[in-house]
Amino acid sequence: MSEPKVLLDGLGIPESPRWHEGRLWFCNWIDRQVVAVDMDGRAEVMATRDPDSHPMGYSIDWLPDGTLLTTGDKVRRQEPDGSMTVHADQHANEIVVDGHGNIYLNGADFEFVAGAPPKPGYIKLLTPDGRLRQVATDIEFPNGMVITPDDRTLIVAESFAGRLTAFDIAPDATLSNRRVFAEGLGPDGICLDAEGAVWSSTGGSAIARVAEGGKILQHIELPENRAPFALMLGGPDHRTLFILTAEWRPTDPIPTNLTRLTTGPRTGQILTLRVSIPGVGRP
Repeated sequence: MSEPKVLLDGLGIPESPRWHEGRLWFCNWIDRQVVAVDMDGRAEVMATRDPDSHPMGYSIDWLPDGTLLTTGDKVRRQEPDGSMTVHADQHANEIVVDGHGNIYLNGADFEFVAGAPPKPGYIKLLTPDGRLRQVATDIEFPNGMVITPDDRTLIVAESFAGRLTAFDIAPDATLSNRRVFAEGLGPDGICLDAEGAVWSSTGGSAIARVAEGGKILQHIELPENRAPFALMLGGPDHRTLFILTAEWRPTDPIPTNLTRLTTGPRTGQILTLRVSIPGVGRP
């Protein structure tokens, strides 16, 4: 397998990658931007957040009609004129929207960046009619989520537990049949491929393609101290793996790393790697 190549650098913390309308969209944390970049590395800022908003902890996805949604202190949607308005009064970390317009939001009610003691996280469901309800709890710091192409399974990264957890999606969009998909990882942002395997970080500076049950199918080491924050399969044939990284020193405490990322040089990069199995599902 070839070595990852740099598509874009000089970023804050690139997060929440989505392949959408022929480009990779992502959240450029610290600089409070939603950015789209093409396969030649040409980047365009597509939305900006309030300069007084928190510089980290937000994600993106789209409603079936193409409306951009962002998370953070609230769920917001982008209006045709580019402005952002409140879509739901709900704090959230990651977001994924199924093919019917059901919005899954996850989060945990503690200030991770402030070093507060962790609390169990949750997944909430926002239906197209505006109803919001909790559909899963006791998630150990929920992070990336994917939905299978048939809209019948949701997989969530439990970062603090080092595992991927799967749920069945019922016809009414609620979640059931909770089960372990894979353990022994360090998952953050994840993506799904056409063979049902998930690309995930493993902790430290490595990523892996893992099958249900936990078998590692591929393992890739990145440069030392370069943490993979999120992964996405895209490109014209969905066989390009986008790896969103920034410098992170595992021997340093979390507050020190976060301070370095927010006040130091912009070390964020988007790497690309060709793979054989294309991406599927949502996002």
